[in-house]
Amino acid sequence: MELKGTQKLLIGGEWVSSRSKATREIRNPATLELLGTVPECDAEDVNAAVGAAAAAQHAWWKTPGAEKAKLLREMGARIRKMESELAHLMTLETGKPISESFDCIEWVAACFEYYSEVARRSYGNSVPPVAPHQVNFTIKEPFGVVAAIVPFNFPLLLMSWKVAPALAAGNTIVCKPPHQNPLTNLLLAKVYDVLPPGAVNVVTGAEATGEALIAHPKVDLIAFTGSSKVGRRIASVAGQNLKKVNLELGSVDPFIVFADANLDVAVPGVAWARLLNAGQVCTSSKRIYLVKDIADEFVERLLKHVKSVKVGDPAKTDTDVGPLISSAAADLVERQVAQAVKEGAKILLGGKRYQPGGLKGHYFEPTILVNVKHGSLPTTEEIFGPVLSITVAKDADEAIFMANDSKYGLGACIYTNNLEIAMRAMENIKAGTFWINDPLTDNDAAPFGGMRWSGMGRELGEEGLDAFREPKHVHMDYVMEAKTYWYPYKNRKLPHQ
Repeated sequence: MELKGTQKLLIGGEWVSSRSKATREIRNPATLELLGTVPECDAEDVNAAVGAAAAAQHAWWKTPGAEKAKLLREMGARIRKMESELAHLMTLETGKPISESFDCIEWVAACFEYYSEVARRSYGNSVPPVAPHQVNFTIKEPFGVVAAIVPFNFPLLLMSWKVAPALAAGNTIVCKPPHQNPLTNLLLAKVYDVLPPGAVNVVTGAEATGEALIAHPKVDLIAFTGSSKVGRRIASVAGQNLKKVNLELGSVDPFIVFADANLDVAVPGVAWARLLNAGQVCTSSKRIYLVKDIADEFVERLLKHVKSVKVGDPAKTDTDVGPLISSAAADLVERQVAQAVKEGAKILLGGKRYQPGGLKGHYFEPTILVNVKHGSLPTTEEIFGPVLSITVAKDADEAIFMANDSKYGLGACIYTNNLEIAMRAMENIKAGTFWINDPLTDNDAAPFGGMRWSGMGRELGEEGLDAFREPKHVHMDYVMEAKTYWYPYKNRKLPHQ
């Protein structure tokens, strides 16, 4: 499959050619086949997109909530009708197994449907007044123009988590899909034609495009998902102009398997939580802590289970794990594994790049590292690849301590049937989401985001709607009268007089 010609941009409700002459080829990470070519947008393209969003924002803000909800529901329905087309293109350009791609499209549609409902029932507060004949209340207003920037691993899902609530809150948006795989976002953008022109705009490109977008004076809020390094850069640039930011950043999430866990469940659960999307998931379980009593049996079972996982062409329905997104990504994982070995880890399985079935893509073997020391690279640095890192804890308390001993805090998972241990772990591990016996399950109605270096702000839930609006306090005195505390002060009688 190849999309002919350089793809166009969505700006002001029209599909237009880029002002920039620079382009970027998009290739299938599994086969390296050319899929299409997109513009490498420059400051002119970004300026046009932001200008269109700014021009449309006031009218969209004032569109009745019932109409906004209707349009969000319609976009959700359209996404469902495009499910197969979107899922297959996503698999081609991301390397995500086709079953995972279909799951993603379901979640994307559900997000638009959820915010069509939650925005309709959202409300401000009535505040007790401080004096007679006064009324105080709060309303919530949009920020204005939102820049939505997402990474390659979940290009549609993470975009929907920004676009749906931002629209529901009354903002307009400029989307910058990931430069590695923007084609599915351009395809998804067809559903935005139900909106007023300029409500959602899409530009493509890499770092320079993103820099122009976050620095644009008419961008009021930057919603970003990606690495902590880039998130700190965005926060720095935004801070210079006091732009608001919502940052969902990387992490080195822990997974504790306690001594009472059912290994028939825990072994495949841990493997899936780490190998999902070839390990390219911000919340995947990158630090696995096993309580000593069950460690040997767990590792033995894990080795057998991971050997049964099928790595191959993600377009085939029996493939479990696909490729990494790029050659550079695979090279980095290989270097990180080598450094882990230098620090004392042992490779029990995998550990290198390879081409399953003769495929030419960016594959890395599912890898198991044992004897990983807490504090070494696999427990402190995010490995964005299919690497299971095993550390043994002497008991539950040490496992909880090590799980919390991190500068990150996006998510954490545990397996236990002991309520006391589960609650103790929950209370003592800093994480935006804490999963007990059901790893990595999201809920549109619950907030998602990180603590510590894993970000600021939240997506999903009503908190995700509030991330795209700010409260205004309204103070009204319905009797217009002069106040006794105005000038001149000589007429006032003070309490001590």
